[in-house]
Amino acid sequence: MRRQHTFVSVLVALVLAATTALVAGPASAAKPGGGGGGAASYPSSIASLGDSITRGFNAGGWYSDWPSRSWSTGSDSAVASHYSRLVKLNRKTTVRAWNDADTGAKMGALAGQALEAKNQGAKYVTVLMGANDACTSTEAGMTSVATFRSQFAAAMSTLMTQSTPPKVLVASIPDIYRLYQVGKGSSGARNAWNSFGICQSMLDDPQSTDAADVDRRARVRQRVVDFNAQLADVCATYASCRYDGGAVFGYPFQLSHLSTWDYFHPNTGGQTVLADVTWKAGFWPTS
Repeated sequence: MRRQHTFVSVLVALVLAATTALVAGPASAAKPGGGGGGAASYPSSIASLGDSITRGFNAGGWYSDWPSRSWSTGSDSAVASHYSRLVKLNRKTTVRAWNDADTGAKMGALAGQALEAKNQGAKYVTVLMGANDACTSTEAGMTSVATFRSQFAAAMSTLMTQSTPPKVLVASIPDIYRLYQVGKGSSGARNAWNSFGICQSMLDDPQSTDAADVDRRARVRQRVVDFNAQLADVCATYASCRYDGGAVFGYPFQLSHLSTWDYFHPNTGGQTVLADVTWKAGFWPTS
């Protein structure tokens, strides 16, 4: 009887130990943010791809790029860019940043920018591209949806053909109809749009209520909606790509978020909002 009692005691102890281990889980389990070894891990390099918005055009000076105020890779503390947030999250790790965007770029230029980011070895890449494909001098000049998709797909293929693909955040194209709505009542905005020929596919004759102009604006807005659908669809084919779910498109930007030089590009405040909206829709929304 004594030997049987000892055997049962040992068996109970083993069962309890196994149960405790299962509940506790492995000691090296990853914490939020990625990585393993019990410590959060964030990318130590970031590249931004896109157009004048990402270059910070007119965010701080007359008709010039201000990349330091870019929502993605800017270093200006007022903006709280993705780069700035990664610097804080990484603490002791140096974060490298490259702004590969180009003012005036359309989707056709994204593949070249993607190659730059690939060669730079960026671990995190942001993409905000497509406004210039809809904002053209005439409605007929807009990029077709099929061409837009193929160009974006080619760029994504370039980024993702690596042994360890980067995390890619794809931001939706802003709602340029919203821009029309908040600016049409401002004489300063109307004068800038007309004088500089800004986004005439949407902003031509902004006070007109003629059916032809109303319908034109609706078609241009629909083109942006269709472009965003392609961004979402192509991005979804890659495990390390995340689309913002239409967060930028749906954000109610105000006239106060725009540069008073052209009433089109985000000012510093607009870049700050853009940084926050896209971060919250990205990989580390609570970090």
